[in-house]
Amino acid sequence: MSDDAEALACPSRLGQGLDPSWGYVHSEQTGSAVDGPGLRSVVWLTGCGFRCVYCQNPDTWKLHAGRRVLADDLVRELAAYRRFFATVKGGVTLSGGEPLVQHGFCMNVLGRLHALGVHTALDTNGFLGERLSDSDLETIDLVLLDLKSFDVGTHLRVTGQRPEAVLRFARRLRDLRRPAWIRFVLVPGYTDAPQNVAGLARFCAELSNVERVEVLPFHQLGRFKWRERGQPYALDDAEPPSPASLEAVRDEFRGQGMYCPG
Repeated sequence: MSDDAEALACPSRLGQGLDPSWGYVHSEQTGSAVDGPGLRSVVWLTGCGFRCVYCQNPDTWKLHAGRRVLADDLVRELAAYRRFFATVKGGVTLSGGEPLVQHGFCMNVLGRLHALGVHTALDTNGFLGERLSDSDLETIDLVLLDLKSFDVGTHLRVTGQRPEAVLRFARRLRDLRRPAWIRFVLVPGYTDAPQNVAGLARFCAELSNVERVEVLPFHQLGRFKWRERGQPYALDDAEPPSPASLEAVRDEFRGQGMYCPG
């Protein structure tokens, strides 16, 4: 079965049985200031069971779209920045795609970096959160949880999957008192319905472990990737949300007592 077919037919099985000593890496960046605290090295892994209509990186969807990298080599490369991370109060973030598609490789890398004193972050949609054991979560210093939507119909329309597994994972992080940041992309005509925003804000207010909520504006920086892949792009003519609508949504979260920077 192809990557796409497996992802759509049974996303919970995607990536199972992979050797954790190596993984598929799409790209890397050092010096990011938007993927967790401080300045960070970010590694984007391939493979994802969501098909978000506004995805900036559809080239990360297929598991085998990345280059094969040994965990030993990646850890050695990232560990070389330990002093830099300590100075800039940063660390390493694994993103994607969905990094938990490659759960074994992901935890091999994060666990070893954590043991070396490097701050570790996982940027995840939470759908495969059950793959993480409680001990796995102890070695992840921060979870960047991308909540696509609260409303079931909206979540299905935006991602192709239902949200229940994601919400369970969010509650589990709360129960285990694991630090988390929530990320929510505001897409006009898709995720901005008042009932969806209000429901998500109320849900986040129940999560005592959440340190901040980031409301991110939809943009068109990834549109060229859809065109290069020859895929129909539903948001080809969509406009980013206005500054006023962004602030209104942020105020919805602030009204629930959440820290939501502008």
